[in-house]
Amino acid sequence: MTPLALLFLLAAVMAIWTLPRQWAPVPLLAAACYMTLGQGIEVAGLNFPVIRLVLLAGVVRVLIRGERPAGGWIGMDKLFLAWAAWAILVSFFHKQPGATLQFHLGMVYNALCVYFLLRCFCQDEEDVYRLVRVSAWILVPVALEMLHEQVRGQNLFAVFGAVPDEPAVRNGRIRSQGPFAHAILAGTVGAVCIPMLVGLWRRYPITAKVGLAACGLMVLASASSGPLLSVLFSLAALGLWRWRYWTRQMRIAAVLGYILLDLVMKAPAYYLIARIDLTGGSSSYHRAALIQAAIEHFSEWWRTGTDYTRHWLPYGVPWSEDHVDITNHYLGQGVKGGLPLMLLFISLLWCGFRYVGQAMQNLRGRDPGREFFAWAVGAGLFAHAASCVSVAYFDQSILFLYLTLALTAALKVNWGWAPASASRAERAASYDLPAVTPTEPALPGAGASGWVPASSGPHEKPGI
Repeated sequence: MTPLALLFLLAAVMAIWTLPRQWAPVPLLAAACYMTLGQGIEVAGLNFPVIRLVLLAGVVRVLIRGERPAGGWIGMDKLFLAWAAWAILVSFFHKQPGATLQFHLGMVYNALCVYFLLRCFCQDEEDVYRLVRVSAWILVPVALEMLHEQVRGQNLFAVFGAVPDEPAVRNGRIRSQGPFAHAILAGTVGAVCIPMLVGLWRRYPITAKVGLAACGLMVLASASSGPLLSVLFSLAALGLWRWRYWTRQMRIAAVLGYILLDLVMKAPAYYLIARIDLTGGSSSYHRAALIQAAIEHFSEWWRTGTDYTRHWLPYGVPWSEDHVDITNHYLGQGVKGGLPLMLLFISLLWCGFRYVGQAMQNLRGRDPGREFFAWAVGAGLFAHAASCVSVAYFDQSILFLYLTLALTAALKVNWGWAPASASRAERAASYDLPAVTPTEPALPGAGASGWVPASSGPHEKPGI
């Protein structure tokens, strides 16, 4: 570990131990965004990069202070524990159980620490808004550094290792990656934060504008199709806000539409992915071929995962003799732990969407501002769900996925407790929500109630 990285680590640890609870997420986000995976220590064969050490300090903090998740144990908490338990158990069914267990323990450690720490730190409504605001400002230096890569052709984070000094170039375009392990992941981080910052616009417009500019710059500087598609999906979800009462019908229509496409197309419908290339030189065909290969070799991995996928495709990857490039987070879960692990991961996303829906239902007709913010968080989760089809989170960028899930849990705790069967009057009586009081200038034409709709949401590259 370099002296600069050690100094950063000490500062982050002291910050997470001493800051008030509501500001404790700051060092976590800083460790993910300002430090690469090249700095850390190794203990008994276990790799502890800076972000993991800061997470450990956070665990020590909540244990000493007795901080607990808001609202007690909820369904998503139990799903996370079930996902973690299966990931550990299934390790013993692989050819090298020791190495697989070590890898899965790291994966579980990251997930549980990030999610439950943010559950402990994000207790009330103001904490929810604050977490999104902090994320916006934390990403500003990252965006500026990625701009520096475009101008100077040099990655400043290379001094910490794990990222190249000169960014990759494809079709004459520099692919900035900042502290992240790949340009696609750097752009994805910016893309998935955009809808939540749109949801922040009414209440904190200055923060929203700065954050949107930073995230947009990250997406463009990454020069990757995946992040651009994630932005389009999230904006499409936000655009469906005025039709939010028809979400069930939209889900049914989407499923029927996919079935219809599968019937009329010569190739499977998922091969539409192969036609998408927003930047030139995209590897979208690989992503479609990977899905087809996983279906054809389903019997090899569905029970407990597999240790060998090299025969799935005619080409491999330089960092592994046993695997192809698993650029699909869902399939990555399947390769690691079989269909059960994949379904448990999908259940986490489903639970997050369910919490957003419950919060919106309880706010409907009485607080459009908060309701739209909940919709925006759901759009952010939708961006993650779409991104998982084309990217595997194998570095610290996965923190933003768990952050979004923690936000949906906070929405459940703060706005979603009233039973769905209760009448609107009963739901209103179950809350004592304060009026929205913007601390920054409101948007022109926005009402006092908030937002005003237009009509009056060990199988990839080495990593964390």
